[in-house]
Amino acid sequence: MLFKKPHMTEGNFVDYIKIWASSGKGGKGSVHLHREKYITKGGPDGGDGGRGGHIILKGDKNLWTLFHLKFKKHFRAEQGGGGSKGRSTGKDGDDIYVPVPLGTIIRDGETQDILFEITDNDQEVLLCEGGKGGRGNWHFKSSTNQTPRYAQPGIDGVEGWFQLELKLLADVGLVGFPNAGKSTLLSVITSAKPKIADYEFTTLKPNLGIVEYRDFKSFVMADIPGIIEGAAEGKGLGHRFLRHIERNSTLLFLVSADSKNIGEEYHILLNELKKHNPELLDKDRLLAISKSDLLDEELKEELVHEIPKDLPHIFISSMTKSGLTELKDLLWEMLNKEVSL
Repeated sequence: MLFKKPHMTEGNFVDYIKIWASSGKGGKGSVHLHREKYITKGGPDGGDGGRGGHIILKGDKNLWTLFHLKFKKHFRAEQGGGGSKGRSTGKDGDDIYVPVPLGTIIRDGETQDILFEITDNDQEVLLCEGGKGGRGNWHFKSSTNQTPRYAQPGIDGVEGWFQLELKLLADVGLVGFPNAGKSTLLSVITSAKPKIADYEFTTLKPNLGIVEYRDFKSFVMADIPGIIEGAAEGKGLGHRFLRHIERNSTLLFLVSADSKNIGEEYHILLNELKKHNPELLDKDRLLAISKSDLLDEELKEELVHEIPKDLPHIFISSMTKSGLTELKDLLWEMLNKEVSL
């Protein structure tokens, strides 16, 4: 049995959900003695019970959210069929496949321990194993008991609550304060249509977009909701959104040209990431100064002195689209630098 996916609609990004899953009980073994027209006292021939249905999670590259599980949180697999005469094994219960997006982490609902992680398309993990079928009475025939009149019952299935969390699998993660122009940039260089407005915290959910590059190549960019100083402690939008940055291989810091101090703002953002997870600092970084159409060449030269010397940077404008081709070139080079060595 395959759990069907509903159609995605805008604004339905869900990155955290709890589901209840119950695998099927194994079918009971059969108690049957062989009987034919000229055989009145045949031996035992009761078959085994069938296996109970599994609950299986399956990676689906076409899913970007857990929204399809928002209104379908309970899954119960079918029980195995009972054995029958002639050593016939009962029918196995139907398995239930639950599709999840790549980057899904599965935790035990009670202990919070991580059980599995799904990162590949069509990858399957057995969430709840179906119970084994009971053995039929033919298994229990012996020299001292030629006609056993008992069989095993099926083994119960497994059930429980499980917590599913999604970490986006994007190549580039956009990091910046609210109103830095991340959603605008994403809408200009990808086909994504994020909500855009000139006030803080417009983006409450991460947005994904495919950046089309030269020669039909492409990469994925994620607009992470703007963070503020103290996000690692749960202020603002909190650490639930910061976790999406963990999987990005390259971080694109976006700071507005009208910032009071570009270097200071960059270091605040970097410090928030460090407090959340120090390993984030190991990722490649690129600083893009947005809204640079407000600047002339003299102002640009002055602002360069505020930028850390070891940090690659670029001036861009989503409004005039200046610097965007160069930005894509830089990102592509950073994403593929290991391949080109």
